[in-house]
Amino acid sequence: MKRLFFSIYFVLTCLILQAQDKIAPKYSNEFLQIGVGADALGRSNAVVASIEGVNAGYWNPAGLLTSSKFLEVGAMHSEYFAGIAKYDYLGLSKVIDRPGTMHDNAALGLSMIRFAVDDIPNTTQLIDNEGRIDYDRITTFTASDFALILSYANKNLPIEGLSGGVNFKIIRRKVGDFSKAWGFGIDAGIQYQKNENLRFGLMLRDVTSTFNAWIFDLDDEMREVFVKTGNELPQNGLELTLPRLIAGVQYKKELGTKGIYALGEIDLPFTFDGKRNTLIKSKAISIDPNIGVEIGFKTYFCVRIGVGNFQEIKEFDDSKKMTFQPNAGFGVSIKNFTVDYAFTDLGDNSIALYSHVISLKAKLNKPKNAKR
Repeated sequence: MKRLFFSIYFVLTCLILQAQDKIAPKYSNEFLQIGVGADALGRSNAVVASIEGVNAGYWNPAGLLTSSKFLEVGAMHSEYFAGIAKYDYLGLSKVIDRPGTMHDNAALGLSMIRFAVDDIPNTTQLIDNEGRIDYDRITTFTASDFALILSYANKNLPIEGLSGGVNFKIIRRKVGDFSKAWGFGIDAGIQYQKNENLRFGLMLRDVTSTFNAWIFDLDDEMREVFVKTGNELPQNGLELTLPRLIAGVQYKKELGTKGIYALGEIDLPFTFDGKRNTLIKSKAISIDPNIGVEIGFKTYFCVRIGVGNFQEIKEFDDSKKMTFQPNAGFGVSIKNFTVDYAFTDLGDNSIALYSHVISLKAKLNKPKNAKR
């Protein structure tokens, strides 16, 4: 059985590498790289080793195994490009406790993400058959990306302190009535608690590549516009999102005996689709480090800072400089409710647009009248 699995995986990998130049663009399904939760964004996404709770379904499913409550809920809304693009997230997670079974210490998660630009003007029919401009012929459409992530995590592993999890992703992308795509993919992650201070995390996104099957539906009138304007007619086809590896290490230290703590994490996201504009790059592999720090008092309050998105920018005089994106934020918890805030691109230091992000988390107790 193992030989069959590795044979299938080897064949798929060869096919993916062979088709990479044709159907695997460098930037694919990028809406799934933005991130969820203002707590993570405030630390510049350096959370793979330390993430816990409901948002771990997105970052690293191995971190779902932390809640002692009946259900956890997470939600976030943010806007980009002066409110033109809207990003929404809703997550649910539940720990399963069935002694004597394979689900003795396991968790399930559900994450839903939508990234969309609404009310885009469609000017392909602006000019009527007589060559006159008619603004009444302008319509609008929506370009939206939607992802449903189903997560499962388990601690029943042979190494003490090691937990693992997997994600199954369903992706729906749509541009008006012109094009649409369905996609499917798998993520896998682990976390290892070496001691009370040191933790490691590893997340492999799109393990076997995520497949998006695109279908274009252009009417005759729109096809004619494409031809007359010299644009290439889009063709139905397959788009691949290549694997991405994120390795992280977190160190946490109690500062005295009054509940004050400090933690820091460094994450190294590896991409394998050629040279990117990152801090560390080669023809085959690129690495974009993320660094995050958090200082807090017990579970009640914390402040966060982070830095990432290192890029080399070329100036008008052909000189080059390195830019980076500093983020900051804080979190407040009252009983079972947490509010997190993040301000991305502090001081407008990088080419990325800044954004204010607020997210919520709630831990819900089991209803008293619920059946066992």
